[in-house]
Amino acid sequence: MRKQERRAVICLLLAFILFAGVVLFGSRFIRDGGKWASFYGNSQIYTDGRINRGTVSDRNGEVLLECTRDGFFYNDDYETRRATVHAVGDPGGNIASGAINVFKSQLIGYDILNGTYDNSSQGKKIRLTIDAEANVAAYEALGGRTGTVGVYNYKTGEIMCMVSTPTFDPADSLPDADDGEGYYFNNFLDGKITPGSTFKLVTATAVIDNIADRDSYTFDCDGENEYEGTDFTDIRSHGEVSFKSALAQSCNGAFGELTREVGAKTMQEYAEKAGLTEPVDVNGIKTAAGSFDFPEDDNIKLSWAGIGQADDLVNPCAMMVYMGAIANEGEAVQPTLIKSATFLREITGGKSLGRYLEKDTAAELRSMMKNNVVENYGEENFDGIDIYAKSGTAETGGYNPDAWFVGFTDDVDAPYAFVVWVKDGGHGSEVAAPIARSVIRTLEANAESDDM
Repeated sequence: MRKQERRAVICLLLAFILFAGVVLFGSRFIRDGGKWASFYGNSQIYTDGRINRGTVSDRNGEVLLECTRDGFFYNDDYETRRATVHAVGDPGGNIASGAINVFKSQLIGYDILNGTYDNSSQGKKIRLTIDAEANVAAYEALGGRTGTVGVYNYKTGEIMCMVSTPTFDPADSLPDADDGEGYYFNNFLDGKITPGSTFKLVTATAVIDNIADRDSYTFDCDGENEYEGTDFTDIRSHGEVSFKSALAQSCNGAFGELTREVGAKTMQEYAEKAGLTEPVDVNGIKTAAGSFDFPEDDNIKLSWAGIGQADDLVNPCAMMVYMGAIANEGEAVQPTLIKSATFLREITGGKSLGRYLEKDTAAELRSMMKNNVVENYGEENFDGIDIYAKSGTAETGGYNPDAWFVGFTDDVDAPYAFVVWVKDGGHGSEVAAPIARSVIRTLEANAESDDM
């Protein structure tokens, strides 16, 4: 009797192990099946180590890359190839976030029920959300300087433009990965960069939520703004500024003082609430995570951190999403690089990442960002675009500061949030703002032609 009981227990144990194994295999198959199908050992989908099937196009159907048994065939236009290579990928697979690498299972025609199901051996066609013409406009506007431009639809989440420089022609001989120039590095997705005064938008959010008498706030800026033996120097003396005009004039002295009043713990909380301390998921691509240090025992460093200097580092994609949240009544939408096959996304919007700001806070910040344009940058400089923005000039130890321009447009047909960064570019409003204008104007023109 006891022997039968032991055998029954062993059988039950074996059955449990078998069941657990099936569940484990099933979950891994669902999660990793695409990777297994696109494994390099699968010789039918590779020629000389390169994927030999699939087509990548932009949102308008412009073919950016065809993968065939005879090799890779990129777009015929030289500037298009250079402007889109970080989105599409290179033949050597050096750009980890390129479509060739990230969307390999889609290109080979992997299906979870049928496996690699592509009898034609031509692979599948995937459409990226980027607009090739807008990418070219960004590439040309950067003018050979190191930088990045990102634009996305803050309602649907579609990334309309993603350009990183330095760049290269993937149809030509590939750069040496060890040359230190960063040709394969995607500044938009992988960069961690000092934000300069663009971070004052986060500080302003903390002020709006935590300082009740902010409307009566004033600061007398003498251009040096000495505090405890340290000068928080501005380009010029701003005189007496309010909270609103301090943002418009980007007054370091005022925002250093406001940062101290808000406090270190609150500043850390608001950097986190803005989504700047965690990676952003873009179709499985994880961006770099920003990092900040708001010391409770060092008011000087705390002040610098509140104005976007000290140890502040942000990822451009995450900053773009934050701009979208301000525009979208406080709700952030997840960015995507894959164009949806249906119009459902257009109706329902993209996937929500949650509420980054309260509605009233977002509305007040929107008003202040519009005031920045009216009082500082000049609405006449944006060709009639209804733009809300903040410039940034980040000191990073180079000969010139880095130039930033971030913000969004308020247009039902073209709701775009954007980020522009130019390394050693100089002043953001002079260098980065015209780049944003050029790209947005291209996108709006293409949107208008699509409606005709």
